[in-house]
Amino acid sequence: MKILHTSDWHVGKVLKGQSRAEEQKAVLAGVIEVARREAPDLVIIAGDLYDTAAPTPEATRLVTRALTALRRTGADVVAIGGNHDNGAALDALRPWADAAGITLRGNVREDPDEHIIDGTTGGGERWQLAALPFLSQRYAVRAVEMYELTAAEANQTYADHLGRIVTRLTEGFTEPNRVHLVTAHLTVVGAATGGGERDAHTVLGYAVPATVFPGSAHYVALGHLHRAQRVDGGCPIRYSGSPLAVDFGEQENIPSVTVVEVTATTAAQVREVPIPAAATLRTVRGTLAQLAEVEVPDAWLRVFVREQPRAGLREEVQELLPRALEIRIDPELVPAPGGGARVAQRAGRSPRELFGDYLDDRGHADDDVRGLFDELFEEVEH
Repeated sequence: MKILHTSDWHVGKVLKGQSRAEEQKAVLAGVIEVARREAPDLVIIAGDLYDTAAPTPEATRLVTRALTALRRTGADVVAIGGNHDNGAALDALRPWADAAGITLRGNVREDPDEHIIDGTTGGGERWQLAALPFLSQRYAVRAVEMYELTAAEANQTYADHLGRIVTRLTEGFTEPNRVHLVTAHLTVVGAATGGGERDAHTVLGYAVPATVFPGSAHYVALGHLHRAQRVDGGCPIRYSGSPLAVDFGEQENIPSVTVVEVTATTAAQVREVPIPAAATLRTVRGTLAQLAEVEVPDAWLRVFVREQPRAGLREEVQELLPRALEIRIDPELVPAPGGGARVAQRAGRSPRELFGDYLDDRGHADDDVRGLFDELFEEVEH
């Protein structure tokens, strides 16, 4: 069978105030085109369809249309909720999805069998997929209790709970002559983050070892980390990565989807298919004179300016580079806090004096900035 594995669409993502809706449309059109060209038997979207738990109507329309278009290629389509998604809202779409032939799993359900999806390809290859949406620590404990795997002791870790849940969902993976698959939205120990993941859900407390996945799995399709990569384990484990870089921490990523070919008796063959539709993200550094020579017309920019801070500097950079979304003084030019000769003492000092010491401490001698502070402070006081 052939599988198209994608994840972390983050539809509705706004970058530094810049809507990327048109880019997201183009990216999903690229994913759909790959599906039409590759003709997979199964499409897996491993979580984070949306960037927020409260997506706009436009974002919802884009995601549902993309899922429908993927289904119209003839593939079975399975999508799970990620940590950015509203699992309950995805589950509320299940009547529509079921009617369209699309499988949605937003939250972990009380009946574990609801997370076991069976199918047969047009060529007669039988497959079974264990689909595990994102679980917070609290709901991981509750899921363990629901499935009655073991008493959920207070000192058990997130990895303990996830391991027990995956074991329950994959207990049928011993059957021969069937392709066994897992999809989940989580962090695996040793994988490289892509820069745009929500930190609270990528720290070690939320990471699980690759050993939670059974060696009998033919392929594990993961979402959550935005960099496409293979993870070492007892079976093929892979993040497809995001099909577009969602912030500047991901500017080195290569947006792609993963295509997998596998049978019940042969190992998975994996290849990446690039999705180049979105604008690239770039970081540039330099003085104003150097920035004037920068030519990256199709990229969104993060700019580190090698100039001393002054009023109007941002506007000057913006005029030179209209696609600059983030403008900062180069960190190498900013002295460490407390490194100046004068250290502000709070007691008995006015806000203007404290702000003046702050500016002096950083070598910022622009009187216009001090004047602007005075105006703003007076406005707030009155």
